[in-house]
Amino acid sequence: MPYRPAWRTPTLGRLLAMLCLLFTGMLGSLASNAAEILLTGTEDSPGVRAFTQALSELRPNDNVRFQALASLPVPEQLPENIRLILLDLPSLDWRLQDVQGPATLVLRISRLQARQRLNSSLPARLCLLWSDPPPDRQLRLTRTLLPQAKRIGVLYDNHSEFLLDELRQAALPLGLEVVTQRWNNIHDSRPLQTLLKNSDVLLGLDDADLYNPQTAKNLLLSSYSRQMALIGPNASFVKAGSLASTYSDQSDWLAVLDELLDRPPATWPRSHYPHRFKVASNPQVARSLGIEEINEAAVATLLAEGERRP
Repeated sequence: MPYRPAWRTPTLGRLLAMLCLLFTGMLGSLASNAAEILLTGTEDSPGVRAFTQALSELRPNDNVRFQALASLPVPEQLPENIRLILLDLPSLDWRLQDVQGPATLVLRISRLQARQRLNSSLPARLCLLWSDPPPDRQLRLTRTLLPQAKRIGVLYDNHSEFLLDELRQAALPLGLEVVTQRWNNIHDSRPLQTLLKNSDVLLGLDDADLYNPQTAKNLLLSSYSRQMALIGPNASFVKAGSLASTYSDQSDWLAVLDELLDRPPATWPRSHYPHRFKVASNPQVARSLGIEEINEAAVATLLAEGERRP
């Protein structure tokens, strides 16, 4: 009969050695799968550091860090496997120096800002994350809060005119009519007054030439003198006196980044509106217009449910 050695129970030392080897192998596997995520911008501020830290906490297995734009080489000299997140417009201008370079997420850029820098082209390896609310979302917010409003008044200038076709297309299935008025000279109120006469509500485009501290008083006083609401263009303008707007805050943007960073860069969209958002409203303005108190969370949920339906 062939000799068979007796089975020995491994000693404690051997067990510990085996566990150490296994643990080391697991750590090596995790390290090899960790992503290099680099955030950059012109300013290393407490807000930027807090944002970087929050993203790092969401992605504990990745190496998340911030490096000031001034200390970076040209984009094509960065390692190919880095995932780059741009935090401001100067960092986008720097990234556009090179066609080559790492996969890049451009955080919170408006449609107008992109148009001014890129015209209608979208360079390869860039994913633009829009800061302005989607037109269809703003229109559905308008219909939810003001169901009687059918004519949606929109001011535009040479910079924002390109947004009008998209807005009209979004309005069609909602049974809304978009009434437009060019406003090239903000010191001339006649285009605004003409639009107010022909509209049921104003919808603001995220165009800083038209909606800014200099124009806010005229826009708001003129519309409310006719008991007409202004929707949008953003959460900041709601504080100034518009009725309501949808917006995405830092927690929403972190969730969007976390989701995209889970995917291979080759599958990133060329441009993207955040699917997570909130509703901001101005209770004082609502009361002055005879509108019931707006439940911001409930309205946001209703709008989100509408976007999930096919």
